Amino acid sequence: MTTFSWILLSGVAMSAIALVGSVTLLLSQTTLEKVLLPLVAFAAGTMIGGALFHMIPASLAAMPVRATFAWVALGFVLFFALEQVLHSHHRHRSSERAPLTWLILIGDGLHNLLDGLAIAGVFLLDVRLGLAAWVAAAAHEVPQELGDFAVLVHGGWKPRKALLFNLLSGSMFLVGGLLTWVAAQRVELSWLVPLAAGNFLYIGASDLVPEVNRAPSRTASALHLGLFAAGLALLYLLAAAEP
Repeated sequence: MTTFSWILLSGVAMSAIALVGSVTLLLSQTTLEKVLLPLVAFAAGTMIGGALFHMIPASLAAMPVRATFAWVALGFVLFFALEQVLHSHHRHRSSERAPLTWLILIGDGLHNLLDGLAIAGVFLLDVRLGLAAWVAAAAHEVPQELGDFAVLVHGGWKPRKALLFNLLSGSMFLVGGLLTWVAAQRVELSWLVPLAAGNFLYIGASDLVPEVNRAPSRTASALHLGLFAAGLALLYLLAAAEP
């Protein structure tokens, strides 16, 4: 398969993950809450592991150390700034009684677009590295899509409408990947790899880990820690298996 084929296939597959949200229709709220946090813990491990064991080492092999970590830091700061803007907009719109559902879709779509841009850049550097990055991102998308779909339905949307708009939001990943492919024909995009690493580190450490730290019991805390470590181990083993 060509690199373009991998970018196209990974974009379609990531967009299709949005359909997993429909599973929430079969689960009670209690069951959903029990399932989500363990998935989030595993996703946190895969995202941080993807950055530490795949993206940053690959970037260090392709560019100077200082430049690599400057791009990682920029990726971290950009997604921090993005969340600040979204949270600020949420507070402002909430005072106007605007529905949260649209804000969630817009924010998720923007995240998917940027993820698609970054992960396609990783595929352009190395297909195996791109697959590892995709696995880490997909592990994050599953619990996120479950939660988003549940929020949309709870917000009054019909399941079919919620599923359609979740799918449209997820398709922005494919749009981002195709934009990167087109841009790569004209400019050097190796900087997207450490930028994506900064994104992964921010989401894993700032968004996901605090969520699972609020475990209701010691047993749940131990489970979350184990799944977090399993996510790290999976990405480490994938890196170790690369020739």
